[in-house]
Amino acid sequence: MKLITLQAPLSGYLMPLERVPDPVFAQKMVGDGIALDPISNSLLAPCDGQVAQIHPAHHALTLTTADGLELLMHIGLDTVSLKGVGFEPVVNTGDQVKQGDPLIHFDADYVATHAKSLLTMIVVTNAERVAELKPHSGGVTAGEGMILAVTLNGGQVDTEEKTFEPVVSEAIIIPNHNGLHARPAAVLANVSRKYQAHVHLQKGSEQANAKSVVALMNLNVQHNDHVKLIARGPDAHEAIHTLSPMVAQGLGEEGAAPVSAPASVSVAEINAPAPRPRSDDPNLMLGVTASPGLAVGHIFQVRHATIKVIETASDAQQEQERLYQAIEVAKIELEALQARLHTEADPAKAAIFAAHQELLTDPDLLDMTHSAIAKGKSAAFAWKTAINTQADSLARLKNELIAARANDLRDVGRRVLQHLTGTEAHRVEAPANAILVAEDLSPSDTANLDRSKVLGFCTTLGGATSHVAILARSLDIPAVAGIDPRALDLKNGTPVVLDGSKGALRLNPSGEEIARIRDQQQKQAAKRQTDLAHAAEPAITGDGHRLEIVANISGLADAEQIARLGGEGVGLLRSEFLFLERTSAPGEDEQADTYAAIARTLGPDQPLVIRTLDVGGDKPLPYLPIPHEDNPFLGERGIRVGLDRPEILRTQLRAILRAASAGKVMVMFPMISTLAEWRAAKAMLEEERRKLNTPAIPVGIMVEVPAAAVLAEQFAREADFFSIGTNDLTQYTLAMDRGHAKLAPQVDGLNPAVLQLIAQTVKGAHQHGKWVGICGGIASDPQAVPLLIGLGVDELSLSLPAIPAIKAQIRALSLNQCQALAQKALTLDTAGEVRGLVSNE
Repeated sequence: MKLITLQAPLSGYLMPLERVPDPVFAQKMVGDGIALDPISNSLLAPCDGQVAQIHPAHHALTLTTADGLELLMHIGLDTVSLKGVGFEPVVNTGDQVKQGDPLIHFDADYVATHAKSLLTMIVVTNAERVAELKPHSGGVTAGEGMILAVTLNGGQVDTEEKTFEPVVSEAIIIPNHNGLHARPAAVLANVSRKYQAHVHLQKGSEQANAKSVVALMNLNVQHNDHVKLIARGPDAHEAIHTLSPMVAQGLGEEGAAPVSAPASVSVAEINAPAPRPRSDDPNLMLGVTASPGLAVGHIFQVRHATIKVIETASDAQQEQERLYQAIEVAKIELEALQARLHTEADPAKAAIFAAHQELLTDPDLLDMTHSAIAKGKSAAFAWKTAINTQADSLARLKNELIAARANDLRDVGRRVLQHLTGTEAHRVEAPANAILVAEDLSPSDTANLDRSKVLGFCTTLGGATSHVAILARSLDIPAVAGIDPRALDLKNGTPVVLDGSKGALRLNPSGEEIARIRDQQQKQAAKRQTDLAHAAEPAITGDGHRLEIVANISGLADAEQIARLGGEGVGLLRSEFLFLERTSAPGEDEQADTYAAIARTLGPDQPLVIRTLDVGGDKPLPYLPIPHEDNPFLGERGIRVGLDRPEILRTQLRAILRAASAGKVMVMFPMISTLAEWRAAKAMLEEERRKLNTPAIPVGIMVEVPAAAVLAEQFAREADFFSIGTNDLTQYTLAMDRGHAKLAPQVDGLNPAVLQLIAQTVKGAHQHGKWVGICGGIASDPQAVPLLIGLGVDELSLSLPAIPAIKAQIRALSLNQCQALAQKALTLDTAGEVRGLVSNE
């Protein structure tokens, strides 16, 4: 072992790194070392060595000793934003320096008044070389006082790389305005070191070790640079899966959540998607339900080949014409696909590809592409860049529903790109009895699956609200999203059981297990047919208690299916479907015509409950700008947006009032948390009703915030009805994001705390003769139904496919038994205990 002593590079006062008011340094993500509060203005070499790197902003420098120790000296906090002003390097990269030689002069007065702090950090970035590090304390004089004693270990860490196939990310555009300077580079290196795989960041033809802060900074990655992550090793897929979105989101900068956790929490846990649920059983891989059902088959891996493009072109006019022709061909293909799906009587799937046609004419997308072509880029390169930029921006959004549209945009982009490059369209050619595994499937892939061969699929990306999941449910094919990335390493032909209902993939099932599942499948298929045959019968329990069973829908195509499935109306029309994927808000006439058409489809006696526009910082619209919020779920969202932008809400309320004559129309306001919000929204509705001179219509609230449930009795004095949105109510009650991959399994609407709030809402409403519905996910959950009945809920608003089965289940229940079960559930401690209670009955 060898001892290296480091002398003070500046005069001033030493302080522990933990006290630096910047978590990246305080949590030692860059490495271990010491901080110095300077009173001099010339940075000196703390030891002999070679200048390995000087940051382009001249505020940081790395020195490498002859023994391989890497020292980062970083002058000030957030000084990268000064872009070099106030700093004057006096050495160059590659220079050999002696201890005490000047490295950087800086204007201390300028830096102190224009940056967050003058604190200077001296950090060892390759901690694997260090056996012991002893920091000193007190005041020091530049070039004289000792600051650190570093004992090196016996040798270099063995970095021999095993032979693994590389895993490469999609191209990532760097969002950091100052590029990958020390702080974001440290975050990337810190998280990369958690993986056994060798991880590199590639920029053009150059690569850097992603576990080395110095190497990353030497790569000189700037704002808007295109980079890729490459990993080789046993956990390469997981590394890429975690690191890619982190880099795309800025590694803690530019809109990502600030890094402000205690030292025991890593930035990866704050700013990156958490690890997927994992099982201790090596033969079980977990994800989230995208489409229910069971399938027994064999693994078939699906990979999309990267379409290569030429970056530049000499004739911009010719490139513009090529782009126009490719888009027109893509439109014709989508029209044909849409027509085929209409012919197959599947309007829901057809509507997805109608939305894809709209994306082809998106003005922002076309403007970005035309601009790049005008600057000498090829049509293919310009289109691909524009698609990736827009899709990456969507994918970074916190709202799962809108973020899921990124896959639709990439699907449309790939369709056009194939025509621009002459690449043959990819089609999944699966063998018989296939369970597909992919990072993601496009809607086009899914709609064209050969159902005679493909029994189910799972993806490492995506979620339950993606169009792929919607298509899977309409195809009645089991699917799991967010599956453990290890699934990508499974060999083709591996026997598996896919359980879409449980979000699980079971490997190497036994013969007995396969026989049991096949028997279960046959029974389930027979039951579905029986339930559908009796779907028109009312949902009345064995002892005579009736529930109204209605549907959650997102448009006219859904409404047309309700009667066939036994639905008795609409408990939630998500009016957002009219506002999404467009560049301006729908007008009053368009909205009124759409709402009236749905009401007429249902008939005069079936209710149509229309929820007013529910958007916010987590669900942005291009024509409704909302300032960035650190936590949009606790900011301007739901009714708050409508009250703040009354022109949008008033237009929608007039459209709803005009459509009311076409049927039994009701209106409800989302995310109501205070009586003041409720009264302001209701007053606005009444003002518009008087202007139009139309009859009054029932008006209610969504109970999605605990405050509304707690004050249910007060609200019931004024509101006509309640609809409990258990998805949001659950996450607000438990303070857990339902889109968080790590916490999602705990976000369960059968948690006793949520059940208590439902019970409180029902009690308050019934005191004033008002009805209560459930329109959240648990209304379609067979384990929740007996409890909801027992708690006194009057209406269940379900996803369309669930209606026949839930109605059949209710007819087999007893109100008295449900009431006893619900009261017992309220006394339990966990959602797991509640589910166990129901399962044992």
